[in-house]
Amino acid sequence: MKQLEYVVLARRVSQIKEELRQGVRKPYKEVIDVSWGDPHRAGLKPLTFVRQVLSTCLYPELMNSNRLPADVRQRAQRLLGGCAGGSVGSYTATEGIPEIVHSVSEFITRRDGGVPSDPENIYISPGSQWALTNILNVLVNREASTRTGVLTPMPCHSATTLGIMGLGGVVVPYYLSEEQGWELQVEDLHQALESAKGVCNPVALYVINPGNPSGQVQSRKSMQEVIRFVSERRLFLLADEVYQDCIYGENSEFVSYKKVLTEMGPPLSDTVELASFHSASKGFMGECGLRGGYVELVNLDPAVLKYIKTLFSTDSCAPVLGQLALDLMMNPPQPGDPSYPLYDMETQHIRTTLVHNAKRAVSVLNSLQGFCCQPVEGGAFAFPRVYLPPKAIQKAKEVGMQPDTFYCIRLLEEAGLLFSAGCEYGQKEGTHHIRFCIMAPEDVMEELLKRLTSFHTQFMKEFS
Repeated sequence: MKQLEYVVLARRVSQIKEELRQGVRKPYKEVIDVSWGDPHRAGLKPLTFVRQVLSTCLYPELMNSNRLPADVRQRAQRLLGGCAGGSVGSYTATEGIPEIVHSVSEFITRRDGGVPSDPENIYISPGSQWALTNILNVLVNREASTRTGVLTPMPCHSATTLGIMGLGGVVVPYYLSEEQGWELQVEDLHQALESAKGVCNPVALYVINPGNPSGQVQSRKSMQEVIRFVSERRLFLLADEVYQDCIYGENSEFVSYKKVLTEMGPPLSDTVELASFHSASKGFMGECGLRGGYVELVNLDPAVLKYIKTLFSTDSCAPVLGQLALDLMMNPPQPGDPSYPLYDMETQHIRTTLVHNAKRAVSVLNSLQGFCCQPVEGGAFAFPRVYLPPKAIQKAKEVGMQPDTFYCIRLLEEAGLLFSAGCEYGQKEGTHHIRFCIMAPEDVMEELLKRLTSFHTQFMKEFS
């Protein structure tokens, strides 16, 4: 494993914040941190219904208060009924509170247009990344003479690539086509398999839909090609679908891998092994700190499922508040419920804000010399390419930094913007990118783009 490039930026941003507190004069009064896919950190407000129910579960005396809507109190009472001793402080079953596991199963069936979902194949986890790491733990064989490989998209968020390496596996990169809007092309999967010959034994393909950090949304046709590919090559399919609610492209639609697999029918629908991941951290809820996610397993051998359950049980259970948040995400207020009007208004406002931010960010970036940003169809991030001048690249080498890290450090110092460097996520040789979260209030996004425009213009002039 290796130290992240982000560590350099994180260390400096702490120093800058302390300098600002001490009254050191800078061109900005505060740092805008959009380096994480964390809506609340960026300034979006939590959903009222979610926080009211969780507050009541933490302090059940609130159920006696008429200040809270009746459906909030009823939901809290129902959720506490599934907790041992009626308390969120109790342990739960390893796979999660049974009522919530069934709630997840019903949500998946509704989402996929009636495709059955078996609660026995669902495990609630402390965030989707925890579940992914544990499934990788099952797939990666540390003791084999040939190391285990996992086909992984580039760019890809670093938690997964570091997780594979930490388990003793090999990251086998396949590069998304930036010029085609970060499209996943099956030819690149074949090339990745060829590159693995003599290096490792590939056992799984990892896909992220919508993309992180690339922001693309896969088409049905692309997903069908991927499913045929993993079937032919006998690969386990890992589908990271945590941003499924965040779709901005007018012609984009999220469809789950499980639904597409079912539609393709036998023998594929009976044989392709699939793990699908989702989380309460992402989407409009954005409850990153509560750590609630799930994995659904499809077409796995019962003996393997038994082993996975044993493996998951080593950590007792997922945080109870995270499990409750999952239930609230799966079953929001419905028309006619007292909480529905406010919930609908808040979620529509967030949706409108994110669609605006996605379009605005791409428009501004593409108006600046030296930037090229593909459309953000979904997810949480813009991931533009930066065409850095040769003098800037040379300067970065002189100070011992990757070129895009150097750009991000200067951006932080001079404009008070905390972005992530593209080298963190994997990129084609000779290209440079930056990543920033678009899940922020519109006024924050406008201020961010204003600062970025001013900085970038001066930076390009300095090194031209």
